[in-house]
Amino acid sequence: MKWLPSLRRIKDFPLIVSVGFFLAVRQITRTTIWTTVLIVFVMILTFLNLVVVGGILVGLVEGVSLGFQKYYTGDVLVSTLPTKRYIEQSPELLSILENTPEVAFFTARYVESGQAEANYRERRRTSDLPDRIGATFAGIDPEKEQRVTRLGDFVIEGEYLENDEEGFVIIGGDLIDTYAQGTPEAFVLNGVEVGDKIRTTINGIEKEVTVKGILDSKINEVNLRIYFNEREFRKLAGRDDLNIDEVAITLQSGVPPENIKNLLGAFGYQEEALIRDSKEAQPDFIQEIALTFSILGSVIGSIGLVVASITIFIVIFVNAITRKKFIGILKAIGVRASVIEVSYVFQALFYAVIGIIFGLIILYGFLEPYVMDNPINFPFSDGILFVPFSGTAIRIAILLMATIIAGFIPARLITRGNTLDAVLGR
Repeated sequence: MKWLPSLRRIKDFPLIVSVGFFLAVRQITRTTIWTTVLIVFVMILTFLNLVVVGGILVGLVEGVSLGFQKYYTGDVLVSTLPTKRYIEQSPELLSILENTPEVAFFTARYVESGQAEANYRERRRTSDLPDRIGATFAGIDPEKEQRVTRLGDFVIEGEYLENDEEGFVIIGGDLIDTYAQGTPEAFVLNGVEVGDKIRTTINGIEKEVTVKGILDSKINEVNLRIYFNEREFRKLAGRDDLNIDEVAITLQSGVPPENIKNLLGAFGYQEEALIRDSKEAQPDFIQEIALTFSILGSVIGSIGLVVASITIFIVIFVNAITRKKFIGILKAIGVRASVIEVSYVFQALFYAVIGIIFGLIILYGFLEPYVMDNPINFPFSDGILFVPFSGTAIRIAILLMATIIAGFIPARLITRGNTLDAVLGR
C-alpha cells in the first residue's frame, strides 16, 4: 500500500496548481507596476541577447551565402566540368531554359583565363617589369546579367556595359591596387582608372580596350573578373561554336532548385556540366564558418541564459524573503509548501512569458525586417539577422525551463524553513 501516498499526490495535483496559480496572480497584482516593468524588461533583453547575438553571427555568414546567390550563381548554377573546356551542347541547354516556365531569368557567360597589362605606354625600357597580372575574363550579355545578378549596381566608377558595344570592359576592384589595398603588387594593376587603356591577352590574342567602369562587390568571384560584351569576347576567345561556360538561373517564386536540376538531368546534362544549387556552388569554407559562428553564438547566448536564470533566482528569492512571514502564515493555516512553491514558479513564468512575447514582437516585427532592408555592412558581406523560428522556439523552451528552475529553487529554500520562525519573522 506504499503507492497510496503517490496516488494521493497525483489526485491533488490539479488543486495544487489552481491554488498556486491563484496565489501567483494575487502576488503579481499587488506588486508595484515599476517592479513588474523592470523584471519584464530584463527578460526582454535576456531573450533578445539569447537570440539576436547568435542571429547576427550566423547572419554575417548567411549574408555571404545570400549575396553569392543573388549576385553570382542565381538559384541554380550550371558550369563547366573540370574535365572539359566548356559546356557542350550549350545552345540546346539555353533553348530548354528559354522554354521552361519555372525559369524566371537566366544569363549565360563565356569565361577564359588570360593576362591583363596596364601602364605599358609609360614603360620606357624593355628591361622594366611590365604591370601585368593573370586574370579571369568573362563575356556577358549586359542586359541579361543585370536582370539576374544586378552586376551594373556594383559599378562604383564609370558606367556599365551596353549591348553590342566593343572596345570597352568593366574591371573588378580586387584587380586594381586602389581598391585591393594590401594585396601584393603581383596580383593587381597599378593606378588604373576609368578611361585608361589596358591590354588584354586571351588565347594568345592581344587587344587594347578602354576601362569603362570599375565595380566593387563583396563576392570574390565577381570582383576578380574583367567583363567584356559577349559578342566581342567570342571573337577574342575564338568561341564561334556558342558553347558557354556558365549559366546562372533565377527561378519563379516558390520553385525549388531540385526541379531544374532534375529537368536538366533528364536531358542528360549531368554528364555535360556541373548542375548545382546556390548552396552547393558555394565554397566549403562558407558553410564551415557558418557552423563555427553558430556554435559561438550559442555559447554567448548560453551566458545570457545563465544571467537570466540568476536574475530570476534573485528576484524570486528577494520576493520570498520579504514575504517570509506571509509564507509562514500560509503554512500555519494549512496551505501546503508545494502550493507556495508552485505559486512562485507561476510568477517566474509570468515574467518570462511576457518578456518573450514582447521580445518576439520586437524581433520579428522590427529587428529582422529592418536589418534585412538595411544589411549590416561588414567588410566581406552584407550581414543579415538570421533567426529562423525553429531555432528561436528551441531557445524559448530552454529559457522557460531555466525560468521554472530559477523560480522553484528559492521558493523551495524558504518553504523548507521552520513555520513558527517564519511567522515570527525570525
